[in-house]
Amino acid sequence: MTLPLRPVSTVGALADALRARVLSGEIEPGTALPEQEIAAAYGVARPTVREALALLVHEGLLRRERNRSAYVPEVTLSDLADLMYVRRPLEDLMARALIGQRVPGAEAALHRMAALPAEAPWSDVVGEHMALHQALVEAVGSPRLERLYGALAAETRLGLVRLRAVYKDREVLVREHRELLDAIAEGPEEVARAAVAAHLSHSWGGDDQS
Repeated sequence: MTLPLRPVSTVGALADALRARVLSGEIEPGTALPEQEIAAAYGVARPTVREALALLVHEGLLRRERNRSAYVPEVTLSDLADLMYVRRPLEDLMARALIGQRVPGAEAALHRMAALPAEAPWSDVVGEHMALHQALVEAVGSPRLERLYGALAAETRLGLVRLRAVYKDREVLVREHRELLDAIAEGPEEVARAAVAAHLSHSWGGDDQS
């Protein structure tokens, strides 16, 4: 049965456009997003801009403080080190639970990542990267693990913007994720857990240590 198409609202379309620019690194950390300027650039009303920005603030991709325009938060290398410190035990639990299994959702996300054209925006790579790891976590079947992992999603997505400089050849990123999924599926447990730890220990690029 064919399902009816759902129209995309102007608010949703604007949020999608801004989200893609943030996750592709076009809008850099610290950049303010004044409502009036965005309204003029996209030819929409300021209330539309306000709602779109509110969506991205809710997702954690933007931050808004009193009497200030919304802006892209800075995720430093120290932030990312702490993020990985928390993610490692969560993904270790995932690996231990999924030893010997192929996760269709993760395999599909990797296939889509590999199929992205060279000119695809980095935000598409971020999306498939997140989808792959999310599918692995969901496959464990633990709602609490999903909630804990979900709480880190916004910072993880913003952190992945940095990987553009590390993975200029996207085939390397695809190959690393292929090796990760194979290690989990083929085991043994020690190999799978070591693969997860190595995967989360890559360089994020840049010299910022603050």
